[in-house]
Amino acid sequence: MRGRDDETGEFLSPSRSQNRREALEVLALGEKLVSLTEAQLAKLPVPESLLPHIRECKRITAHIAHKRQLAYLAKQMRREDDDVLEALRDALDEDGDAARREVAAMHRVEAWRERLLADGDAALAQLLDEYPTADRQHLRQLVRGALDERNKNKPPRQFRELYRELREVILGTGTASDDTDELADDDAE
Repeated sequence: MRGRDDETGEFLSPSRSQNRREALEVLALGEKLVSLTEAQLAKLPVPESLLPHIRECKRITAHIAHKRQLAYLAKQMRREDDDVLEALRDALDEDGDAARREVAAMHRVEAWRERLLADGDAALAQLLDEYPTADRQHLRQLVRGALDERNKNKPPRQFRELYRELREVILGTGTASDDTDELADDDAE
């Protein structure tokens, strides 16, 4: 029985229904983890203690045995800290903070590419002011090549190469996840 606080009359612990809802949420999270490939799992912050249970659940194909193993995985997951489970949910959630930052970084790179194609040398000068490590000559060649491709209706090879080069210049290593601190600083200003 839950019991009540004598002074305030509030319940001391969550209800049985609330505990069940939380357990079902963890079970659904476990199902999502089991459905991922090894490469996708490697990108997630999955604790090492859960990986053998996830692999074992993937290995078992008999329906009831798979369901039983999935329940065991959920039990092991409930032993983890809430922060670990939240990090997993956020990494899997398309609307999570990490996904939003990644999309914002991608849009920023695309905007620079469009500015370079529209404004040419003026936009290139602004880009070099913000990112002095950028290679002026290489970027200018890529812009010129992308414009030629566009005018001649050729496949957008230079256009894509320009995006990759800008992503490396703007985000540093070419991945949006490394730019999370910089984007957070931009949002704060």
